[in-house]
Amino acid sequence: MDDAIAAVVQAETTGDLEAGLNRTADLLADAARRGATLVAFPETWLPGYPAWLDVCRDAGLWDHPPVKRAFREMADCSVALPGAAVDRLAGMAADRGVTLVVGVVERVDAGAGRGTLYNSLLTFGPDGRLLNHHRKLMPTYTERMIWGMGDAAGVRAVDTPAGRVGGLICWEHWMPLARQALHESGEDVHVAAWPTVREMNLIACRQYAFEGRCYVLAAGSLQRASALPAGLEPDPAIIRSPDQFVVRGGSAIIGPAGDLMAGPCFEEEITLIAPIKWSRIREESMTLDVTGHYSRPDCFRLERIADGSRRVAGDA
Repeated sequence: MDDAIAAVVQAETTGDLEAGLNRTADLLADAARRGATLVAFPETWLPGYPAWLDVCRDAGLWDHPPVKRAFREMADCSVALPGAAVDRLAGMAADRGVTLVVGVVERVDAGAGRGTLYNSLLTFGPDGRLLNHHRKLMPTYTERMIWGMGDAAGVRAVDTPAGRVGGLICWEHWMPLARQALHESGEDVHVAAWPTVREMNLIACRQYAFEGRCYVLAAGSLQRASALPAGLEPDPAIIRSPDQFVVRGGSAIIGPAGDLMAGPCFEEEITLIAPIKWSRIREESMTLDVTGHYSRPDCFRLERIADGSRRVAGDA
């Protein structure tokens, strides 16, 4: 297999789906021009992370009109699957001939669960096919007010020209069995999608790379207080200026020994680029291979009770 070039895009989210798609196309094109064959965008890049849950007052109040309006505006700008936004993302990947991994707020428009929102990670091949569709297994803390619980259908790595690519979202990186399921699926490159890659999140990413003997693309985005929904009151103990970043980036690229290859970078728009060398994965597996010679299947076994299989029109 030829070596690959990976890119992590860190930029300000728009809060608007159409503007976000246009921005995605421009940023993807720039990464491809720089030689990237695998490009990762952060958690809920489209239309942006609902940071208002954590930095605005009264976000948890029952039947509170400003909060309901913020939720409705996010739902209106979310990504229906299947839908025109997914088609555009697929076209971008095909036009540039790259593997694209992008976080979205997914909206179910028909059938069971109509109206439900999910925190999802979509993986497109360089031919535009949707290769994987992962829904976050357990929304974290305040996220449970707005997102449904995902399933195990997307907890897997998929074949791409850039290697076998898998991904988890945010606090899923502290779910040991989810990590092991992905290790056993044979990841070469893992996309770790976050709003902000804080210090402890980066520790989790480096641990994941070391444990899985894989490259990790830690992707965080940017969002300023001025982009918070109108009508919600920012908590003055947290927010001191409209220009303050409430989502700060922190993106990094990590090698299969847990080493930092690029980043972390905070509060700046940047596309990180690093080579993916298959020889390193083989070399590092000598000292640790949690699915091979360092496993003990005679003592422990991971078994899927259910794989969470589902078919959504448009899925590969």
